[in-house]
Amino acid sequence: MSYRWFLQRITRPLVLSVSLAWAALLIFGCPAGKEDDFVVGTSDAAQSVGERLFLETRFAQAFKAFLDSGGKVNEPLLAGDPVLDETQTIDQPLPGPFAGLTMNCRACHLVDELVSTPGGGMRTYDDFARRSPVPAREDGKLTTSRNAPPLVNATLDRAGGLLLHFDAEFATLEELIVATFTGRNFGWLPGQKAEAIHHIATVVRSDNGKNNLAQQFDGQPYRILFTGTDPAIPEEFRLTSEFRVAVDSGSDQQILDAVVKVVAAYVNSLRFSKQDDSGRPIRSPFDIFLQINSLPAQPATDESPLDYSRRLLQNVQTREQNGTLQFVTANPNTSDGKFQFHDQDFTFGVQELQGLKIFLTEPPTLPSSATVLARGSIGNCLACHPAPNFTDFQLHNIGVTQREYDAVHRGGQFARLSIPTLAQRSADPQAFLPATEDHPHYQEPFRAIPSVDNPLLTDLGVWNIFANPDFPAPQDKIRAILCAEFLPQSCPDDSTLLDETIARFKTPSLRDLGHSAPYMHNGQFDTLDAIIVFYIGTADQARQGTLRNGAGALQGIVLTSADIPSLVAFLKALNEDSQ
Repeated sequence: MSYRWFLQRITRPLVLSVSLAWAALLIFGCPAGKEDDFVVGTSDAAQSVGERLFLETRFAQAFKAFLDSGGKVNEPLLAGDPVLDETQTIDQPLPGPFAGLTMNCRACHLVDELVSTPGGGMRTYDDFARRSPVPAREDGKLTTSRNAPPLVNATLDRAGGLLLHFDAEFATLEELIVATFTGRNFGWLPGQKAEAIHHIATVVRSDNGKNNLAQQFDGQPYRILFTGTDPAIPEEFRLTSEFRVAVDSGSDQQILDAVVKVVAAYVNSLRFSKQDDSGRPIRSPFDIFLQINSLPAQPATDESPLDYSRRLLQNVQTREQNGTLQFVTANPNTSDGKFQFHDQDFTFGVQELQGLKIFLTEPPTLPSSATVLARGSIGNCLACHPAPNFTDFQLHNIGVTQREYDAVHRGGQFARLSIPTLAQRSADPQAFLPATEDHPHYQEPFRAIPSVDNPLLTDLGVWNIFANPDFPAPQDKIRAILCAEFLPQSCPDDSTLLDETIARFKTPSLRDLGHSAPYMHNGQFDTLDAIIVFYIGTADQARQGTLRNGAGALQGIVLTSADIPSLVAFLKALNEDSQ
């Protein structure tokens, strides 16, 4: 018996059965309750619906207060949340693009809302503040302890999986979104999560699709959008079955889950080096430099970003010695050859090349000799910021917390600050750990802003999350990162590892830094020059042994003031017109 004959024997009845089934559907219609199975959605619709919910201003606690005072879901507010009246910056405040409303995701993750405003500009889904403002509540907090990280490229695939927020608090994007919608950024206090979820579900159930936001998108009520089968839904907003929920009959949690899924789809779509609305590629001068010189733009199969960065340096040096390197003098993606959103020339020339080489150069040996220290030009930046994403997605202490704390308290006090051991922290978690839904009264002194009046307050980053039972999801990923630093030796116990987490934060990407100042988790630096000066100082501290729990890679940084202009030029060559 041939395989073809066998295939024909089993497929003919199948074809006949399918044909009869479709005929029955045409005559009798879809079976009751099964309409969704036969309405095909659009693959990108979740991103479109997610963007609308990213901009939704009615999920905040302040809007719940409006409803409690007699307002209606689809009525305009009598007065918005004052925190949105202005956009906080490192200088004078700017107009608030959501003034008169209540908090949404975009208020801290701006894009083009202030692109034409003097003192404003394009953003990579981040804000202009040193620390992000939050709605006023009974806890007295007016800002978060950190600023808003850029969301572009935030969810890139990486070895070991996602860790999100500066302190690696979240192991998935969905967890982060839930915590945002039901947390302090939206005005909800720890212990109010259930109330927040019910409120979000109420807004989704009651929305009539007639407000200004809905009209900018699809003009449909959320319950229609999430059901996904109404023929009135524009095709680009018709959700596929995996994103749908029966809003009228679904539970509060099911509605929240559906909201979170589409917002996650939107955030996952935010990438550098994409295309603009005209289909033209958006790339940086660095990327164009690689292209016109036929230099590798990505690691080879099974090549690490670190090894790729080393190979890139070798290739660049070889081409330079051969005199065959070409430089970038204009933007090939625009008609005038310029940046659209950056006030700088679109170039990659001699100075940018020198900065690239410094960036990728590693120390020949450690400790560095006096001759090497005097010569400089060793950035060792690839140790934490390997190309092409310019982040290792790891957790490091480069001295930002220590610098801020010592600036407040003077005299090198951070090195002498009493930080609890794991046993001490576990014995009195309320005194030391962050407040959470399960423990709303925890004091969180080590996830706080330093204060002259209270020397206990500072931000220890990952220390707050690691071995903390209130954050089970990221533990394995954090432990894997920490343990990798002890190879080939065995990994220490959690008590030892906790000491290794002091003042560690996640490595940010260096792409498009021109749209994400001020820099570091606390907005401590306004310019790229200031950051490099900081690295020169913190590298010296690491070599002298005065940097508490400092990253080992810092000792390999050997720079002088003469290296700063070239490094800054290279970092600016990573800018692009993301939008």
